[in-house]
Amino acid sequence: ELPLYSTAIVKELHCGGITKRRLLDLGIIPGTEIVPVLKSPSGDPTAFEIRKTIIALRKEDCELVELQRIIHTLLRNSIFYFEVIRMGLTASSTGSSLLTKELQTLQQECDYTVAFAGNPNVGKSTIFNNLTGLHQHTGNWPGKTVSNASGICRYQNQSMLLVDLPGTYSLRFHSQEEEIARNYICSGNPHVTVVVVDATSLERNLNLVFQVMEITENTIVCVNLLDEAKKKNIEIDLKKLSTLLGVPVVGTTARKKKTLTQLLHTIHQVCSGEITCSPHRISFSTDEEEEMVSTIMQKSAEITTQVCTYHNKDYRLKNQKIDEIVTSKLFGIPIMLVFLGLLFWITIVGANYPSQMLSSFFTMIQEKLLLMFHWMHVPNIITELLINGMYKTLAWVIAVMLPPMAIFFPLFTLLEDLGYLPRISFNLDNYFKKAGTSGKQALTMCMGFGCNACGVVGTRIIDSPRERLIAMLTNAFVPCNGRFPLLITIASIFIGSYFVGMTASLISTLCVLLVVLLGIFLTLLVSKILSKTVLKGVPSSFMLELPPYRRPQIGKVLVRSLLDRTLFVLGRAISVAAPVGIVIWLLANLHVGDISILSYVAGFLDPFAKCMGMDGYILTAFLLGIPANEIVLPIILMSYLASGNLVDMENTFAIGEILKQHGWTLLTAMNVMIFTLLHFPCGTTLLSIKKECGSTKWTLLAFALPTVCGMLICFITTGIWHLL
Repeated sequence: ELPLYSTAIVKELHCGGITKRRLLDLGIIPGTEIVPVLKSPSGDPTAFEIRKTIIALRKEDCELVELQRIIHTLLRNSIFYFEVIRMGLTASSTGSSLLTKELQTLQQECDYTVAFAGNPNVGKSTIFNNLTGLHQHTGNWPGKTVSNASGICRYQNQSMLLVDLPGTYSLRFHSQEEEIARNYICSGNPHVTVVVVDATSLERNLNLVFQVMEITENTIVCVNLLDEAKKKNIEIDLKKLSTLLGVPVVGTTARKKKTLTQLLHTIHQVCSGEITCSPHRISFSTDEEEEMVSTIMQKSAEITTQVCTYHNKDYRLKNQKIDEIVTSKLFGIPIMLVFLGLLFWITIVGANYPSQMLSSFFTMIQEKLLLMFHWMHVPNIITELLINGMYKTLAWVIAVMLPPMAIFFPLFTLLEDLGYLPRISFNLDNYFKKAGTSGKQALTMCMGFGCNACGVVGTRIIDSPRERLIAMLTNAFVPCNGRFPLLITIASIFIGSYFVGMTASLISTLCVLLVVLLGIFLTLLVSKILSKTVLKGVPSSFMLELPPYRRPQIGKVLVRSLLDRTLFVLGRAISVAAPVGIVIWLLANLHVGDISILSYVAGFLDPFAKCMGMDGYILTAFLLGIPANEIVLPIILMSYLASGNLVDMENTFAIGEILKQHGWTLLTAMNVMIFTLLHFPCGTTLLSIKKECGSTKWTLLAFALPTVCGMLICFITTGIWHLL
C-alpha cells in the first residue's frame, strides 16, 4: 500500500523454502530499502526499487515482506520483474549424465574448455557468439529442456571449447538453469569459468561472482556493457575490482569484437598457468542461509561502493519515463496492441510479393522436373505422385510459410532485443495469474502469432513444468501466420463485400481482430480450466528481467531469427508435408467406380459437417491440411473443381464465386473462420509438442482441446442461425 516513490525498510520475511531463497538471492533481506516505482496497467504486480534494481511483486507476495516506512531519495537502475508464489510442479531428477556425448568428444579434442556464466541480459551470449562465430553446436542438456550451446575458438594455435551456460542469478538449484550451471562448473571440468557481469548493475551481479568463486578458483570476471556504463556516466575501476576479488577482471563491449581480444588473452593465460587466480572468498560465521546471503550482499555493496563512481545519479530516468508510459494503465495495453497490429500488418502485406516470386520459381522448377522425368521415361503415375503430389505440396508450403516467417521472426526478435517484449509479460501477468499460469505465457502466446511451433519451443522460458505444459497445450488457440491468409480471404469475400472502399477493408480487419481476441480469451479460459482440473497447481516461483532499452543489432537479429527460428520451423514443416502431399494426391486421384476416395471421405463426413455449418469437403480439407494450415483453401478449391491437384488462385473474386457456387453462405464463412482459429495444431506444432514434453498423451490432448472447442462453438452458432 506504499505510495509510489515513497521509501520503506524491510523488517522481516514471513516465508520459507524456495520463496525465501528467491527473495534472498535478489538481496531482499532485513534492513534493505524498498521503493515502489511502477504499477502494471491492471494495478498488479507493482515494481519496487531494491538495491539499485527494480523488482515487481504481486500483491499477495508483498504480504510476505514486513516493511517499516521511511523517507528516502530514489536511485534508478536496471529493472527486474520478479514474482514469488508457492512452488508449483518441479522437474524430477533424470539420472542422466552431465554432458552430451558430442560435448564430451569436443572437450577431448580441444586444448582447453571455458565455461561462460552470468545473469540473463548481460551480453554473455553475444560475447560467446562473437568469439565462436558460426562454429557452434546447439542442443539440449541431457534429460533437460534447457538448450545448450558450445563453440570452438582458436587463439595462438590452440583450440578452446567455449560452453555457454544458461543465464542464472544464483547457483542455489531453484531451477534447471541453476542446477545445470552449478553442476557443469563443479563437475564439467572447465579449465576456467568466465563470469560475465553488467557494468551498469555491478552490485547485483557480484552475488553470482562470489558463488562461482566458492566452487572454482580459476575464475575470470568479464565486466561487459562498458559502452552503456559510459553513456550513463558510470565509471568502474577494473584494477581495483581485480585486487578486491583476487581474480583477473577484463572490461568488454560485447558488440565490438576488438574489445574481446584482451578477454581471449586473459583466458589463455589462466588456462596455460601464466596467471594464477587467488579468489578472496567470503568467510561465513554461520551455515544459516539468510545470514550467508546477507553477508554476500553486504560484501557486494562494499566492493561496488569502492570501485564504482556514479557521476549521474538519475541515469535511469529516460528508461523510467518510457516505462511509465508503456506500462501505464491508460496506454500500456493500447501500445501493446498497436505494436502487435503493426507486426501482423507488415508480415501479411510484406509476405505477398515474396510468396508470389517463390510460387513462380517453384512452378518453373516443376516444369523442368516434368521434362526431366519425361526424358527419363519415368512411369506417368510415379511422375504425378512425386511432382503433383509431394513436390507441389512442398512447394506450396515453402512458398506460403517462408516469407511470413522470414518477416515476422526478425521483427519479433527486434522487439525482443529492444527490450519491449518483457514489458508485454509485465502488462499481462495479472490476467495469466488469474488463469493460474505464468506471466511468461504471454510471450509464448505472442510467438504463436508467428508460428505455433515456435511458440511451443519458446515455452522453455517457463520454469514450472506444469505451467510450461499449459502454455504448450493452449498455444494453438491463437492464429499463426498460416491461418491469417484464410481468415483474411474469407472475411474479405463474405463480410467485406457488403461494404465498399476503405470501409470494406476496415470491416474485414475488424472481423479478423475479433477472431484473434476470441483466441486470446479462450487461451485464458482453457488455461484456467486446466489449472483447476488435470493440471492442478498454483503459480510457481517466477522471475523475468525487464532489461534496459537497447538499440537492436539488425544484422545479428536477421541471422539469429532466420537460422534459429525460421529455418528450424520450416525444416519440421517439410518433414511433415512431404508424406502428406503423397496422401493428398492419392486420395484425390484414386477412384472407386467413378468417385475419388477424397469424395467418399467428404461424403462420409458431410452429415457431421452440416451440423457445424460447413460441408464434407471443408472438413476433409482441414484434416488433410495437417502439414500446414496454408494448404486448406487450395484443397477446398481442388475438391470443388475436381482437378486432382492443389489449386493456386490469387483472384479473391474468382475464389468467392467458386465458394458461393458450392453453397457457401455467411454462416459457412463464419464457421470456417471459427474452425480455422479452433482446430487441431498443424503437424509441425504437434511434432514440436511431442519433442518438448516427450508424451503422446499430452500431444493428443493438444490435438483435442482446440478441436473440441471449435466444434462446440460451430454447433452453437449453427443452432442459433437456424433458430433465427
